[in-house]
Amino acid sequence: RQAQAAYIPAIHLHMTAVTMQVSQKDFEKAQEQLKLLKKDPGNETKLKLYALFKQATEGPCSSPKPGMLDFVKKAKWDAWNSLGNLSQDNARQKYTELVSSLVSAESTGHKEDASPEESRHDGYETILVTTKNNITKIMFNRPNKKNAINHKMYREIMKALEEAGKDDSTIAVITGNGDYYSSGNDLTNFTNIQPSEMEKMAEDGAVLLKEFVGHFIDFPKPLIAVVNGPAVGICVTVLGLCDIVYASDRATFHSPFSQLGQSPEGCSSYLFPKIMGLAKANEMLLFNKKLTAAEACAQGLVTEVFPDRTFQKEVWARLEAYASLPKNSLVVSKQLLRSIDKEKLHAVNSKECEVLKERWLSDECINAIVSFFQKKSKL
Repeated sequence: RQAQAAYIPAIHLHMTAVTMQVSQKDFEKAQEQLKLLKKDPGNETKLKLYALFKQATEGPCSSPKPGMLDFVKKAKWDAWNSLGNLSQDNARQKYTELVSSLVSAESTGHKEDASPEESRHDGYETILVTTKNNITKIMFNRPNKKNAINHKMYREIMKALEEAGKDDSTIAVITGNGDYYSSGNDLTNFTNIQPSEMEKMAEDGAVLLKEFVGHFIDFPKPLIAVVNGPAVGICVTVLGLCDIVYASDRATFHSPFSQLGQSPEGCSSYLFPKIMGLAKANEMLLFNKKLTAAEACAQGLVTEVFPDRTFQKEVWARLEAYASLPKNSLVVSKQLLRSIDKEKLHAVNSKECEVLKERWLSDECINAIVSFFQKKSKL
């Protein structure tokens, strides 16, 4: 992963300041561990591994750029070239850390699969829903699509929230499988639509979005977001409706509404100014500013930030402690906290969806989405 420079505010963040250098022996061991992985980590992760390996063994990219039509070689070259002047030592370290995280995630998955205490909920294709230790976990499960939310996934998340609100669990947790928390709305939702179908698409989309956000507003139990990687769009805006947000230090938060000719949703037009102040909310909602985990924490959107290498272990230990608290007490307390704003939140949700429906039918929005796909196809 490419290191990002970030201003760290003068507040307590759960981060490490010193990173140990990785030896050549550890680097070679990581190469062997990678061969033993049973699950395909996905193309994006494989490109990162390729780039870090080349940087660690050969230094900065010096080979000529492949032709535009040689897609595979160009993707590899771009990944390597994007590392710039990252030192070989740092590249070796990042490669080893990435392999370690993949091995750890696979090992954790095996343990959870084998655990008799965990029950898996059937009937889902785009998400994984499990219950263990009084925690219902809803995991976005389209890692090869960066967990982008298509129409089916919207409906499955709503179904999972309905079930979690009624089951015996004490708390519910939302997280993502793979490198991303979620890249937000799957923009293929807007493709292959005939002009005669545009109005129906906008109407149906607004109804679906209103219902989706309503499930977050009305969820009766503590709802905790465990943001394991980059988050975009709708999955950022509904964080304001969660009760706690824990983030890995490699997570980012981006809501590029105006870039796509759209407007805020998820009650963010009301909650974000309350959470982070009007000026900071304007930067994010009007001018597409992407926040680092540290910045999101400083502005109140994130509760606490953890080092990525210990993120899962530390967060889940804390969540298990929360889940041992008296269930009904938590429900009643949340109701008191949320009831004051609940009617207002539903009104905001309705208004945001009305405006979005108009935006989706506008030439400005259509042209922005077409432009996005054109740029994407050139990469």
